[in-house]
Amino acid sequence: MKLIALVGSLRKESVNYRLALTLKERYQDRFELAIADIGSLPFFNQDEEEDPPASVQTLKNSISTADGVLILTPEFNWSIPGLLKNALDWLSRGDKVLIGKPVLVAGASPGMYGTLRGQLHLREILTSPGIQAVTLPPAGNEIAIAQAPQKFGDGAQGRLTDERTLNHIDVVVDRFLGLIGKS
Repeated sequence: MKLIALVGSLRKESVNYRLALTLKERYQDRFELAIADIGSLPFFNQDEEEDPPASVQTLKNSISTADGVLILTPEFNWSIPGLLKNALDWLSRGDKVLIGKPVLVAGASPGMYGTLRGQLHLREILTSPGIQAVTLPPAGNEIAIAQAPQKFGDGAQGRLTDERTLNHIDVVVDRFLGLIGKS
């Protein structure tokens, strides 16, 4: 099974990027996870939507051939980062590769509520006409890691180490893989 991750942060020591690496390593026997480079995408330009730049077409091709998508987002001002919104704008135009695609939403933050507000906004975006992704219902399936710096190992290579959080993620990933199997 092939999955692709969109990480909404460019920070070298991003906990969301480290979460993607944790998932890639933890579930390597269940799926192959590629982490997309959405930082190289140009700003969305409607004049180019029918003939998008090569970086956009590469991302669309990767998502088109993937069995599912993971979106790992920080929360900026109670929403998602512009970087991620830009990628979603490109993906919602032309060949709309997210329509019907299983998507798992997750995020990590130093705050007390993880990325719950940002994830709520992201879920709204994922239901828009140009995206129409398939997601697990939010109740019990949220991966919103609060106080994240204390739950990861040190440095840019530190992986998620909090056992309670990892056990919850195991349950949600099982449900998500089941969702992919039904799609």
